[in-house]
Amino acid sequence: MAFEKYQLNGKVAMITGASGLLGKEHAKALLEAGAKVVLTDISEKGLEVVKEQLNEQYNLDSIITEYMDVTNEINIKETEKKLSEQGLRIDILVNNAAIDPKVNRNEGLKESSRFENFSLEQWNLEINVGLTGAFLCSQIFGSKMASDKRGGVILNISSDLSVLAPDQRLYFKENFTKAMQPVKPVSYSVIKTGLIGLTRYLATYWASENIRCNALSPGGVFNDQDIEFVNRLKNLIPMDRMADVDEYKSAIQFLCSDASSYMNGQNIVIDGGRSIW
Repeated sequence: MAFEKYQLNGKVAMITGASGLLGKEHAKALLEAGAKVVLTDISEKGLEVVKEQLNEQYNLDSIITEYMDVTNEINIKETEKKLSEQGLRIDILVNNAAIDPKVNRNEGLKESSRFENFSLEQWNLEINVGLTGAFLCSQIFGSKMASDKRGGVILNISSDLSVLAPDQRLYFKENFTKAMQPVKPVSYSVIKTGLIGLTRYLATYWASENIRCNALSPGGVFNDQDIEFVNRLKNLIPMDRMADVDEYKSAIQFLCSDASSYMNGQNIVIDGGRSIW
């Protein structure tokens, strides 16, 4: 069968930050491939909503929700132990949790996003979630994958800003002074670039244990952003549009399955061609 290697029947996949925009789409991709999916997040309400939405299309027996704070090592270990006691061994870890300042129709990004104004408190918070969280989850769940020699997959969700600097012109606001212009904060670029370094490290560190680690770097996803922002971004993309929310599902299936069995340590950029222009 042409797509036999994409099948994930009998596999258990964990997604961090699962209640976010793309977290739900990652879950759909893995459920469609036959995996049992453990959705984790710090928002219990968000998990309930996502589970209800997924249950409209997928078997509820294949969906598990767990509160998990990726910045809390003890909590992650407790979650791993709880799942193990239920006979659930994580075969696929999708490090998706992040704090991503969004551009929306009402307010755009804040002036506090500027490098000069960016607080150490916010820096530490975002690094802890987006980078340290991926480290801790990979350490705890990856070690379990390695210990029983059954192998596994770690997929880090990065961004096209892992290979590009933010184009701050996208966020420009008329009638704002330079000091008040909103920007994409420094933390986001550092985190997403750092995830690529983590990907390469883990890809070589656990290769002998049959654990592969890759990264997916999506471009901008349309989510009702301000039309001015959308038009500016479209002008930077050869395909002249942002991604639809479901356009990364096939890539998730590929990277998490044996369809990509010889791919390791790579950063797959899917951005409509923006990074090559």
